[in-house]
Amino acid sequence: MSKFNALTSGGQSRWSLAAYKHILKTRLIRKPSLTLQSLAVKTWEIAPGEISIAPPAFFLPNQLERVTGWAGELFYPYEHPRRTMEGVGSVEHGSTRGYLLKDVWLIDGTLYKGNAKSSLSPRSGWLPKIRVENEIDRGAMFCTAGGNKWFGSWLMDDCITYPIACEEGVPVTTAVSANLVSTVTTCILHAPGYEDWLGMTPVRLRDAFFRELVIFDDLSQNRHKHLRFRAMGEKLLSHVKVCDHPGVFVLRGGTGELRLLRNELELAERLRDRRGFRIIDPAKSDVPTIVAACAGARTVVGIEGSHLIHGVNVLQPGGSLLVLQPPNRFLCFFKYLTDRDHQNFGFVVGTQEGNGFRIDPDEVERTLDLFPA
Repeated sequence: MSKFNALTSGGQSRWSLAAYKHILKTRLIRKPSLTLQSLAVKTWEIAPGEISIAPPAFFLPNQLERVTGWAGELFYPYEHPRRTMEGVGSVEHGSTRGYLLKDVWLIDGTLYKGNAKSSLSPRSGWLPKIRVENEIDRGAMFCTAGGNKWFGSWLMDDCITYPIACEEGVPVTTAVSANLVSTVTTCILHAPGYEDWLGMTPVRLRDAFFRELVIFDDLSQNRHKHLRFRAMGEKLLSHVKVCDHPGVFVLRGGTGELRLLRNELELAERLRDRRGFRIIDPAKSDVPTIVAACAGARTVVGIEGSHLIHGVNVLQPGGSLLVLQPPNRFLCFFKYLTDRDHQNFGFVVGTQEGNGFRIDPDEVERTLDLFPA
């Protein structure tokens, strides 16, 4: 049998009650739900963990006092955003690990084995399916629930797990169901372009039976992940002409979860006119245009959100990221990346204005002046 076999091509299919058995065991019999990692027949270290120093962010006095809502306390490394911004000192980063499992079912975007399950994407219907049309001898699942939900997580996590997945088996990601397209518009728009430039050719499946399946723990920001992220950025830059320039303002507009910066365009145009910044609107641009605009930027500026990854993934060591933060949704995930990649992180917190917020242009420029030359 080949590594990948579409069962229906031969008029055959498998029928699995794995999803219903899991529901029965965990909800009715109340057996504890296990992790897939706990059922692995083999586990190994792909890259070691390490300890690094997380410095304070660059910000003006009294910025944190404006925050009315914190977000992202559950993001690795599980520090409160305020402590992260003030500098937590030593941070322990875990290792990157692989886990080999046997006889695993993928049912409508969720992996099942015995009492264990891992939901990678929402079900396309009310009830789990029971028909499985694909069989794989040895697969390697590189996608994550976060990467299937947020474009930024897909590019900063899933895409850099892909190379190690290719070394272990058929690289598999859960496909996007038709009724989920509206929730992942940005990923649908740009994922094909990035996959093309990165040479990614994953197998997209919602349902499958894996004789062997490798899964990964690859969320820690260790040096191996840093090197893979930088390699991805260099591969993207190889497609464009790189010219050093002051910076790029990445517009968010009304895309994704609402973070309405009422004077976003005004800020972007001010930085363009006064500091020579470029302006890019990813929602209206293809991948070649986006990468060309961001390539060579010494500073990336924009509202906190997944769209910033367009600039961050080609930002060079020593470069700077300035995040414009809504006061009611302060998040610091990008600081974990800039700390890891030897870059500078700064932020400005806005003031609430109706269902949006406003950022002081003078504070933006004063914060930019805090970054090392």
